[in-house]
Amino acid sequence: MRLTITSSVLAIAAVWGLPAAAQSSDMFNRIATFPVAENLPADRDQATETVAEIISATEDGMTLVYTDSPQSAVGIIDISDARAPAAAGFVPLDGEPTSVVVAGGKAFVGVKTSESYTEPSGQVATVDIAGTSVEATCDIPGQPDSVALSKDGGRLAVVLENERDEDLNDGQIPQLPSGSLVIFSVADGAVDCASMQEVDLTGLAEIAPEDAEPEFVDVNEAGEAVVTLQENNHIAIVDLESGEVTAHFSAGTVDLDGIDATRDMVIDPTESATGLKREPDTVKWLDDERFVTANEGDYQGGSRGFTIFAKSGEVLWDAGNAFERLGMRIGHYPEKRSGAKGTEPEGLEVASFGDDRLIFVGSERGSFVAVYRDTGDAPEFLQVLPSGVGPEGLLAIPSRNLFVTANERDFVEDGGVRATVMIYERGGEASYPTIESVDSDGAPITWGALSGLAADPEDASRLYAVSDSFYAQSKIFTIDASQTPAKIVDAKVVTQDGAPMEKLDLEGIAVAPEGGFWLASEGNPEKEMDDRLIRVDTDGAVQEILTLPEEIRSQAIRYGFEGVTVAGSGDDRTIWAAVQREWKDDPAGMVKLVAYKPATEKWGVVHYPLDEAPKGWIGLSEITATEDGRLLIVERDNQIGQDAAVKRLYAVSLDGIEPALPGEEAPIVEKTLVRDLLEDLRSANGYVLDKIEGFTLAADGSAYIVTDNDGVDDSNGETQFMKLGDFSF
Repeated sequence: MRLTITSSVLAIAAVWGLPAAAQSSDMFNRIATFPVAENLPADRDQATETVAEIISATEDGMTLVYTDSPQSAVGIIDISDARAPAAAGFVPLDGEPTSVVVAGGKAFVGVKTSESYTEPSGQVATVDIAGTSVEATCDIPGQPDSVALSKDGGRLAVVLENERDEDLNDGQIPQLPSGSLVIFSVADGAVDCASMQEVDLTGLAEIAPEDAEPEFVDVNEAGEAVVTLQENNHIAIVDLESGEVTAHFSAGTVDLDGIDATRDMVIDPTESATGLKREPDTVKWLDDERFVTANEGDYQGGSRGFTIFAKSGEVLWDAGNAFERLGMRIGHYPEKRSGAKGTEPEGLEVASFGDDRLIFVGSERGSFVAVYRDTGDAPEFLQVLPSGVGPEGLLAIPSRNLFVTANERDFVEDGGVRATVMIYERGGEASYPTIESVDSDGAPITWGALSGLAADPEDASRLYAVSDSFYAQSKIFTIDASQTPAKIVDAKVVTQDGAPMEKLDLEGIAVAPEGGFWLASEGNPEKEMDDRLIRVDTDGAVQEILTLPEEIRSQAIRYGFEGVTVAGSGDDRTIWAAVQREWKDDPAGMVKLVAYKPATEKWGVVHYPLDEAPKGWIGLSEITATEDGRLLIVERDNQIGQDAAVKRLYAVSLDGIEPALPGEEAPIVEKTLVRDLLEDLRSANGYVLDKIEGFTLAADGSAYIVTDNDGVDDSNGETQFMKLGDFSF
């Protein structure tokens, strides 16, 4: 009998919203993703790096312009249909673009033309957007890093960073020449080069006062520019009309508790750090008296949050550890790159949507954007948005209820996802995160790299997941799937003799009928790790370890166990494990499903036929037994984004199939397509994630999948936990 799915699952059955306290019909959701490689001209290598860094929009909100530093160009995107962005132009420049602002059909671009750190130089290029051409340039006495227009469009402020050489003297400052701020008059869409006025920013900061390192500039309604001097940990206010510094002050330091301060591949939210310099990057005015900074800390500091300042320099509010813990709670904490900067907030945007003044804060390393409502006091957290890898530029378009992120990481050289521009629309309940953790003992349950799912046989709302070898400690997570988003409510470290078990790469989990769980740990002969079936109790303590017979084990390669399930009962009870890819003794296009019967302690093998891979390779990710004796198999390619082609769920019948003993010829099972999962992944309107690692059937017949976010390492950290609906046979 063929597997069928009820019509209720033609779309994702549940839309995951925010916790009850923050639910609203005015949330943002991603509606489109544009790979910026689509903007490359035909005469350029399509397999070369191309990025989107800083982004701006025309006044009508119909066209985006972004900087592409590797290509020494700006790209143009038509978003007249925001759900179907289209390539609209590519304009080469005479150097590396660092920032852009748009007004009157023109893009004013800061362009770095420096020959060396000691001889910095640059231009302000005026690009005619409709004509996709450079209309004019003005030389500037240094390397630009940020540009901003006054609200009336009459003045252009350009930060000249003159960045430090991080390989010189361990990157310590001072490293002359100093940076500064330059101001131009603008009229009728033209920059008056002769009007350039340079503002000296030296002598202000306590740290390296002779070497000002300005980073970002923004202008308020009163014609005042706020300038961050990141490495100097300082902030200056400049009157654009007079060119005078009217105020300046240190960005200050913070002491933080309840953070992860150690890069040890264990996310520990109980550590502390003191005297962290804020070292702000992006700065945005909230009104004429207040501004907000994203405290990246690219030199010696980084308070892992954002701060609201009064124009006088008074700290009105600071995020403390809240932004850091948000990243942990949603699985976006970048442990491999944590170090001193944690989630590394870098990008900012401030804009009014109706009566709401919103603050958007981007995590460069965590690849998410947090949205807050400005209340005049402590900002109110509203939601979190998934972004591409390394969101750098954030842009609000209130007239169209849109928000945009420009994501600068491009992994084309590694065959990975391309850099993207993502578009979000306001309206409706939030669809992300799809899963998050609750707090335990006053701190978030930390998680990531989910690599297997299992269902509680009695409680339809309770699921279990495991994390893979990305982290130093392997964990078993308990998930409450009745809530939206789903909640990780418990985590147990897998232990052996009372200590965290070493050399584990957990890729599968199944509930053991006798209590506890069966875990599948993937082997890798190159690391002297065997594929193992491990039985643990409900607390994660190891009770039994099974390794393959030598006849099977000797044929293993690095792509081993990827899932585990328990089928049958009594003497027929069988533990099944799916092997990801062909081993040395497998026929081409065939992989093993390995069977172990506890009653007889015998092992056996059947062969599963793989689909053909249009690109890359095909393998198995998960295996789940059904009540009528079938096996459901997740089969996928290793491709991501536009190259993703095979993400499928198959059913295998075991009727008349007897697993071959070691050394015997294995029978070949027949498979039936149950569901193409590509459309489920595309429904998130991002790029297609490559790793569906978990699948399970809950006690009420509901089906769930979850993707592996690779621990936010060269990944956008996005986890899609989806309820597909009821399965019937």
